[in-house]
Amino acid sequence: MAATLKPIHLPWGLEPRRELAYISMVMGMERSTVAPGIRRGRGAATNETGRYEAVRAEAFDDGWGPDEPGPPPLKTSVTEDRSRSVITRNDSPDVPFKQSINPYRGCEHGCAYCFARPTHAYLGFSPGLDFESRLFAKADAPEVLRRELRKPGYRCSTIAMGTNTDPYQPIEREWMITRGILEVLSECGHPVSIVTKSALVERDMDILSSMAKRRLAEVTLSVTTLNKDLARRLEPRAAAPWRRIQTLRALKENGVPCGVLVAPVIPGLTDSEMESILEECTNAGARWAGFQLLRLPMEVKGIFSEWLQANEPGKREHVLNLIRETRGGRLTDSDFGVRQTGTGPYAEMLRKRFHLACTRLHLNEAGDEIDITEFRPPGRAGDQMGLFQVSPSSNT
Repeated sequence: MAATLKPIHLPWGLEPRRELAYISMVMGMERSTVAPGIRRGRGAATNETGRYEAVRAEAFDDGWGPDEPGPPPLKTSVTEDRSRSVITRNDSPDVPFKQSINPYRGCEHGCAYCFARPTHAYLGFSPGLDFESRLFAKADAPEVLRRELRKPGYRCSTIAMGTNTDPYQPIEREWMITRGILEVLSECGHPVSIVTKSALVERDMDILSSMAKRRLAEVTLSVTTLNKDLARRLEPRAAAPWRRIQTLRALKENGVPCGVLVAPVIPGLTDSEMESILEECTNAGARWAGFQLLRLPMEVKGIFSEWLQANEPGKREHVLNLIRETRGGRLTDSDFGVRQTGTGPYAEMLRKRFHLACTRLHLNEAGDEIDITEFRPPGRAGDQMGLFQVSPSSNT
């Protein structure tokens, strides 16, 4: 249970570094806060303290706020995360994968609606600006993965990437952890399924196309809107919509099976685009499609509401009311089976529109299955190859 929070008021005028120093001095901890208002290149408006913290920092107007220049750009910091394991197991009945890997904690894309934001509170950070600017990278993930895949009890099933944070967020250009993971999976014939909003996946086309020939890889592009202005504000550091369409085309041309995830569908804001997104992506090469209704768990409710107030103030109440219509009068519903698609007449209309569009566009028709029979545990340095073989049947 979260501790009772004591608000500590800070002047709006303080710069982030001074805020941090001020709070550290007063409370002996690191926690920053900013005045409400969207920063360029960031999705969250504020940096509300994580729900597990004993104290809370709050901004207040000391007379220097609204008319003064805004704070400087918020820089991204990355800390190495030395995890003992990288494969996460899943037994949720409404999630179509058993295991996944997330190379990064936090996501620089900064999507205002991201359902993964509350996970940053487990680390003692804010689900707001901290989530998109104070990141953690599992630098040794490829080697840790090797060790996990060598364990005698390991049973192969497709590893999903991009289920929580994006494996191709901007810091992947430098850290290249996702590429290292793909190299390990390719080496041992292990299947992978990737979901991303980034065109950076094209960088690894050499590995993905090689794996695809062995039925070991597939990629899904997540597309929320085709409106570039809305996308810039809603998903500030993700690839532009047209660039994601271009990426689908490149995947198809290189023989990598690909699809589209229309997510999240935001009632009253992006839901009118469902059919046009599906059509554009089908024309670019998507072979399957899925959709997810906007989810606003825990702190995301406030973060997204602040985003609406700053970016779409005239639509704010309409959008929130439509969300409540699909969530039993609330802004979120965590029940299995309905949390992805919602309930009620409005949600049912969205489901029908999606299925009709998929039928018309011949999406989600039978295709090649991912192959799990090619998996062989990765070898160790000095191993004599060929002396021992793992039967494919033991991995099914």
